[in-house]
Amino acid sequence: EVQLVESGGGLVQAGGSLRLSCTASGLTFGDLNMGWLWQAPGKEREGVSCISWNGVSTYYADSAKSRFTISRDNDKSTLYLQMNILQPEDTAMYYCAAALNCRDYKGGAYWGQGTQVTVSS
Repeated sequence: EVQLVESGGGLVQAGGSLRLSCTASGLTFGDLNMGWLWQAPGKEREGVSCISWNGVSTYYADSAKSRFTISRDNDKSTLYLQMNILQPEDTAMYYCAAALNCRDYKGGAYWGQGTQVTVSS
């Protein structure tokens, strides 16, 4: 059974930081592009950041560039998203997805349950 388990969300003040983690099991993590998507209340789910299977290529939404950093540890089957200088507009449910097309965030054969990030002003 494939599982993606996110953690690290929470409530933080504007300007603060959070580090999200996504631990995968039941799949060949090191062979797959991985990514983070977010969904704010009443909005469509959108791509935040994506990383190629080998970690060489990374992709960011415009709003995430220079503030967020995606990384992965294939030995631990874990994906990370370091989020700095968080703003209230970053408030959303953050989802981890496996086997994404990093160019358009489509595909996503497997998904986690999500972790809530709330940024207070």
